[in-house]
Amino acid sequence: MRFVVSAATLLALPAVVAAQPVSLKLSFFSSDRTVAYTAAIKPFVDAVNRDGAGLVNIEVYTSGTLGKVQRELPDLVLSGAADMAFIVPGQNPDRFVDTGVIELPGLFQSVREATLTFTELAKGQALAGYSDFFVIGVFTTSPDAIHSRKPIRSIADLRGQRIRVNNAIQAEVLTKLGARPSVIAFNETAPAIMSGEIDGALTAVPQLFDVGIGRLTSYHFLLNTSVAPLTLLMNRKALDALSPAAQAIIRKYSGDWAAASFIDVYEKADKKAFEELQQDRRRTVVIPSQADLDTARAVYATVSDEFAAKSSRHAVLVRRVHEYIAKFRVAK
Repeated sequence: MRFVVSAATLLALPAVVAAQPVSLKLSFFSSDRTVAYTAAIKPFVDAVNRDGAGLVNIEVYTSGTLGKVQRELPDLVLSGAADMAFIVPGQNPDRFVDTGVIELPGLFQSVREATLTFTELAKGQALAGYSDFFVIGVFTTSPDAIHSRKPIRSIADLRGQRIRVNNAIQAEVLTKLGARPSVIAFNETAPAIMSGEIDGALTAVPQLFDVGIGRLTSYHFLLNTSVAPLTLLMNRKALDALSPAAQAIIRKYSGDWAAASFIDVYEKADKKAFEELQQDRRRTVVIPSQADLDTARAVYATVSDEFAAKSSRHAVLVRRVHEYIAKFRVAK
């Protein structure tokens, strides 16, 4: 028996509902007005959401609404509570044990060569701790300087000052320079200064006002110390669960693309921040003397040598970093 379906019957059938795009959650611990957001998060999210319209969509949870405590963010991603997160490796040194090679003092002259070096190491899977993640991007700040409520006109003035640092290697450096460092998450620094727990902070000039550090400090000792490594990581299982087309879009805007985009935005912010800092008459900005630079370089060399001596793996990483730096400086 043949059945004939009329046009009226076809019109009465429910319309096929178009597949909804896969929604991914990205945790960002600070504001969407920070340099890290505009340089690392926004370009990536905008690009993926544009190319992935109807296929994949990233929703960003800013200001710690999905994970505020930095040291908990890797587990937040691995648990699936967030699909991606902006993670500072220095807050998890036991997990990201090799990233200390990027934190070594006196290595990098700029955010460009530091970010490119970190990216090459990540692409080559040379750093432990990242195997459970898909690495969207690795970045760094520009070399950190010292900012305090108390006068700092020389390294001698650091003696006894309580200074926030990003990681254990920076703490080692400042200890050798006479300060009393504390490893404190970036977004917890301003409250620590306000409470009197610390006197100041080691941070990059472009990010001085991101969380209120610049509002609380007026003495700025521009001694380049080390950069702070930053990462944008994704749960590898969450990536594998996506369609091949969605995976391809995320991969397209990761790695080298993410690094180049970050550098472009950050360098502009860096230049503007330095100009504004030096023009502000309410602030005391000090360029270190040659004697202070020599003192610092001796400390930097000691800390780097001690890191390399901890294992043959660390020694190899230090050599590779110097090779990358030399390559990028020649290219420049």
